Amino acid sequence: MTTTPGLAAQSQRPRLTYLLAALGIVLALAVLRIATSGIGALPWQALRDAVTLSSSVLLESFPFVVVGIAISVLVRVWVSSALFERVIPTNRVLRRIMMSLVGTFLPVCECGNVPLARGFLSRGMSVGDVVAFTLAAPLLNPVTIITTYQAFGTNNGILWGRVLGGFVIAQIAALIVMWRIREAALLAPRFAQACQTQGPENADGDRIGRSLAIFARESATLLPALVLGSMVAGLIQVGVRRDVLTTVGMDPVLSVLAIVALAFIVSICSSVDAFFALALASVFLPGALTAFLVFGAMVDIKMIALLRTTLSGRAVARIVAVVTLCCVILGVGVNYGVA
Repeated sequence: MTTTPGLAAQSQRPRLTYLLAALGIVLALAVLRIATSGIGALPWQALRDAVTLSSSVLLESFPFVVVGIAISVLVRVWVSSALFERVIPTNRVLRRIMMSLVGTFLPVCECGNVPLARGFLSRGMSVGDVVAFTLAAPLLNPVTIITTYQAFGTNNGILWGRVLGGFVIAQIAALIVMWRIREAALLAPRFAQACQTQGPENADGDRIGRSLAIFARESATLLPALVLGSMVAGLIQVGVRRDVLTTVGMDPVLSVLAIVALAFIVSICSSVDAFFALALASVFLPGALTAFLVFGAMVDIKMIALLRTTLSGRAVARIVAVVTLCCVILGVGVNYGVA
């Protein structure tokens, strides 16, 4: 299917508008934060806190999204189909295991994996394959493993619970998200349409031009979602009192439920969340900390916003439900095992 230059130009205008709007919001948050940094407590202190928290989440995630888009362009445009098919196993189970282990070689957080997952989907991989990659990669990347080791060591089982538990949960989610549902129903309509109408991205020719076009298109799609997710995360953090969550930190079951909710709210990058969890070690049990480190790297507010650019609401709901249930079971199991 081909499009005329006029129609192509028209289709690019909304994407350019979204990209400029996202960058404008980023700039506005930065300016507002700088302008209010020296102001003391005021009636609108909560607004200043929301701006600070939103900016922190956004600035923490933004570089990884850009790196993820760049790697996605590399996979989509510069990797030949023959090499791609030779490296990826044909067996479904082995393919998903390998896709999860790919994260070992990618020092990016969960946000940076979404654009790469979009690239894998455009190359014909299944939703189950990219779910196995997207959920496991943030936990298996070297930066996450090193920071978790530095924070907790290996004595309390938190490191191994995070790495091995996260890997198993990713495989379970990849299986269940595909259960008794058509592949087309798992993709967001706009993304599915783009995959159907675009030509072969790795064809010979002007690969540099196609790379720049894909980078701009992916940025225009993902950055507004990242900004929106960051703003919502900041607002919810201001509206929800953390002391309400931490009062149940020593209960084997309630501590896990509370900290899963906390992980969803704070939306901290998986590359540095171990040090945040370390600050809670005197309040929460080891199982709760393990659940926090696994769940937060897989599902949080900004991650859901990014996933919805690619997957349908039904697919995202299945992922969230499976990850939540598995992380609660993991956390409670660790708590009673340690006890």
